[in-house]
Amino acid sequence: MSKKSKLFLPLFVCLLIVSLFPKESHAYKSTLQKEDRGQQVFQLQEKLVQLGYLHVAPTGYYGTLTENAVRQLQEDFRLSVDGISGPRTLHRLMEIEKMAKIVHGEARGEAYKGQVAVAAVIKNRLYSSEFPSTVEGVIYQRNAFTAVQDGQYDLTPTYIAYRAVKDAWLGWDPTYGSTYYYNPRIATSQWIFNNTTPKLTIGRHLFAD
Repeated sequence: MSKKSKLFLPLFVCLLIVSLFPKESHAYKSTLQKEDRGQQVFQLQEKLVQLGYLHVAPTGYYGTLTENAVRQLQEDFRLSVDGISGPRTLHRLMEIEKMAKIVHGEARGEAYKGQVAVAAVIKNRLYSSEFPSTVEGVIYQRNAFTAVQDGQYDLTPTYIAYRAVKDAWLGWDPTYGSTYYYNPRIATSQWIFNNTTPKLTIGRHLFAD
């Protein structure tokens, strides 16, 4: 084999791989839409399944079922409804996942109503001038959630936590507008006893303003 042939062969193989898998060769995409394929689509579909919008197993292919699921998500979460997973839709899904991680970390042992209640507190804080106005700001605010401090936030949330977030976002608030909650049996922060007004108990959590 000539020297030129030896140099050409590896290049040919690389070009062949790229041509066989054109979608997979791209870097992270900020917009996913119909006919797209790949790991990002698979991950999107996983979240849509968790939320109850997609009723088939993830395939990594963005077809009509995925497009319709995205449309329903966009409608429920007050986004422009076009079936395309653009930056705003993908960011909202990231916010949903972060909220689900808090719900799972803080209330996975509670009944479903108790998990919706924790999600509702996060949402209530978003609309309160006393707290940050973004999901990330609320969740990562110093000493806001025990799960962030002790590592339970890093656990993988179940579909129950995702759907609790969804129901809270759609308007179910078992806490009646509460912005605080704590377990009175194990709470050690004197601040929360002195600076909040108890409203109601759901499961092991006392919800307060």
